[in-house]
Amino acid sequence: MQTTLRYWEYYEQTETFSQLYEDSKHGKSFKDLYELIISEKNILLAYRRIKSNTGSKTPGIDGFTIDSYKNLPKDEFIKKVRKRLFNYKPKAVRRVFIPKPNGDLRPLGIPSMIDRLIQQMIKQILEPIAEAKFYNHSYGFRSLRSTHHAKSRCDSLINMGNYHFVVDIDIKGFFDNVNHKRLIQQLWNMGIKDKRVLAIIGKMLKAPIEGEGIPTKGTPQGGILSPLLSNIVLHDLDKWVYSQWEGFPSKFNYKRQGDKIFALKQTNLKEGYIVRYADDFKIFCKDSKTALKWFHAVKQYLKDRLGLDISPEKSKVVNLRKKSTEFLGFTIKAEVKGTKRVAFSHIRDKKKKEIHRRARNIIKQIRKSPTTKNIMIWNSFVLGVHNYFKYATHVYLDFAEISHKLHRLMKKRLGKIGKFDKPHKPGPTYEKFYGKNSVKTWTIRDVNLYPIKDISTSTNLNFSQNLTPYTEEGRELIFTKLKPNITAELIKLMNANIIGRSVEYMDNRISRYSMKNGLCEITKTFLIAEEVHCHHYKPIKLGGDDSFNNLRIIYRDVHKLVHATNKDTILKYLNKLKLNEEQLIKVNKYRKVCKLEPINITF
Repeated sequence: MQTTLRYWEYYEQTETFSQLYEDSKHGKSFKDLYELIISEKNILLAYRRIKSNTGSKTPGIDGFTIDSYKNLPKDEFIKKVRKRLFNYKPKAVRRVFIPKPNGDLRPLGIPSMIDRLIQQMIKQILEPIAEAKFYNHSYGFRSLRSTHHAKSRCDSLINMGNYHFVVDIDIKGFFDNVNHKRLIQQLWNMGIKDKRVLAIIGKMLKAPIEGEGIPTKGTPQGGILSPLLSNIVLHDLDKWVYSQWEGFPSKFNYKRQGDKIFALKQTNLKEGYIVRYADDFKIFCKDSKTALKWFHAVKQYLKDRLGLDISPEKSKVVNLRKKSTEFLGFTIKAEVKGTKRVAFSHIRDKKKKEIHRRARNIIKQIRKSPTTKNIMIWNSFVLGVHNYFKYATHVYLDFAEISHKLHRLMKKRLGKIGKFDKPHKPGPTYEKFYGKNSVKTWTIRDVNLYPIKDISTSTNLNFSQNLTPYTEEGRELIFTKLKPNITAELIKLMNANIIGRSVEYMDNRISRYSMKNGLCEITKTFLIAEEVHCHHYKPIKLGGDDSFNNLRIIYRDVHKLVHATNKDTILKYLNKLKLNEEQLIKVNKYRKVCKLEPINITF
């Protein structure tokens, strides 16, 4: 998120987005959004956002990627984008299928690169308007929110509110059945009343799909705008559920929300709280009678108001005191602990089987080819599943079970190429995540494999509703209190395919990033994986090596400046980076070791 905010500042869009958010909060309607969408700064920001995304290398039906536009002069590029929007007609969406964990295939729609760029431009302007309206406890595809926040909210309702009955609703083929006309009306109701923009979105929804023709309903998964539009569709559901209980209008002015809730409990209203992540949601209730009322009311609402059906075999009311509910890869149950019931959670069986299957495949691949890349694939896999499931209360038992099932295979496949013992010379990354318990693990080619059973439960915190990039207070909280997700970026770095690098380089690169907490060693700003360059302090050609102490983690544009010799290139990056005197001294120190002339600039 901090990287996103840096991009906003660089393209001077922070104030624009903040104003849209504030105006939307106060109920303003927006009839002139088109000019904001086609502004030069918004177009260039959209280009930067797509360029930094791994999907930028995926071609659409016309074969273009983001690199197809990189050599165009800026003015020509902006003119091309604006011309494309005039009398807009989207190109066909390329249909691809990706495997699901159960063996089925999930269809994705990949728009052409120019259409993806336009979707990103529109998303940047519409998102702050929608975010100002969205319900506090919807967590899917929203800035700073995650599946973990959704689970934490569920835990809180069980632990603190004693809501032990849950309404599980599965919407049948949600993304394939969104009503286009109703969606446009929902955008209008949200205050997005620029008819030019609504017309463009309407055309995007009708973009022909390769091999299938023009869709009459649905928002194809794979489009940049689709998650936002899907949240707008289901915002009506959030708003309606909220209005039926905690947001029920009252003629009295209550000083505290708790006083109002106490008064509502004296009525015949249905008490219930919705927690939603994308199209996956639950409503928590106190008793089975209320839960059944909610079940039938929501089923009817989805059908009558949103034109959506539910899956009868997957939709039900669950008594959490007797059975578990499944949510976002976890199982949750209200178990007795002391004098009360609290939320106990596990990894759901389906996910455990998937983790076991993937682990077996990687182990076999390591035995076949014990390369650094394959070892890194294992480590990123283990770190990834641990990072996701660490908030399950019984996560240790689940991974101990998986580890036990893998033990014989690992002994058979890795016994001849590795050693099973206490970790030998673990690097900073291993120490940070797995160095506390001294659990035995496999070591291959002097690289330690992360132990899959070495995991314990982490405290899961509720989402702070003040965290938003669209207010000054929210941005301050992001920079001062929100820790960057180093684990997620480490996993990306581990999966990076760098050809021709040594085992030492690959391992030390990860260790250096971890040790520096993801911060650029010159600018001290947090770097996402796509921004990371690993600099040899003493270049290889001058006798340097891949040792930990000879590597430096720096921002990619800073790295270009360190090695730049052309005056125009140096000036370009100086203007872009806006380094202070201390940072430039560091750059010149690096250049000196590389036998390059210092950059002279007066502060």
